[in-house]
Amino acid sequence: MCQYLHLKDIIATVFGKKAAATALISAGNNGVSGALIHLDSVSKSFKVGAAMVPVLNQISLQVQRGEFVAVVGPSGNGKSTLLNMVTGIDAPSSGTVHVGGHCLNGMSENDLAAWRGATVGIIFQFFQMLPALTLLQNVVLPMDFSAALPARQRRERAAHLLALVGLADQAHKLPNMVSGGQQQRAAIARALANDPPLLLADEPTGNLDSKTAAEIFELFCALVEQGKTMVMVTHDKELARRIPRVVEIVNGQVSGDWAQPVERYAAPPALQPALSSVSAH
Repeated sequence: MCQYLHLKDIIATVFGKKAAATALISAGNNGVSGALIHLDSVSKSFKVGAAMVPVLNQISLQVQRGEFVAVVGPSGNGKSTLLNMVTGIDAPSSGTVHVGGHCLNGMSENDLAAWRGATVGIIFQFFQMLPALTLLQNVVLPMDFSAALPARQRRERAAHLLALVGLADQAHKLPNMVSGGQQQRAAIARALANDPPLLLADEPTGNLDSKTAAEIFELFCALVEQGKTMVMVTHDKELARRIPRVVEIVNGQVSGDWAQPVERYAAPPALQPALSSVSAH
């Protein structure tokens, strides 16, 4: 029970709490550029014993709305820390982070949680599904925290999103009753619950077989085609080659940032009507 409560607290923090920050979310501060993500000279160090260990070093980066960006590089070089800067889960030691017109520096934890619930959908490598809740209840949870919809509509939207990712017949099962690939699909549905403009994924295919990983990737591509912005950390070189922009992080710095030609993805006809209604509350 204690572990369950701890995980629920984490999910409340990540996917937003019912908090008095609606005005903050709607107002924004229309900062430094038209980019959805703008990092300016961001550095991050962690204290290890008596020493400060640098993880990110003077990273400046912009991501435009509707982009699909892969973040690659060796393990332990700052990729996940970079995502944590964008989500506001962690704060930079120096530099500024603007996302969706909001400067995250100095925002309170409550304001950050409310902002995050409306702006960012996070997809974890290890799914982070609450084991005592069904898949449907897991997808409803972010909507409960943000209280953006009436209770009945939350369940209807959760059922719709699970159908979108091919889990309509699994909605009332517990996470341990479905496969890893199905849990990851449910995690994607949960990330879409509050219709965020930005999706961040940290090694989302790292624990999946190649066939399931390809299916998850196709779903990401289809969501970008529908207007979502996607930033994905990956070690999968084959997947990275299929993403239009690649940012390489080495030793906490941007060592490369390039565009590459990829085939334009078109969602299968059966998926198109469902995808077009992702934003329909």
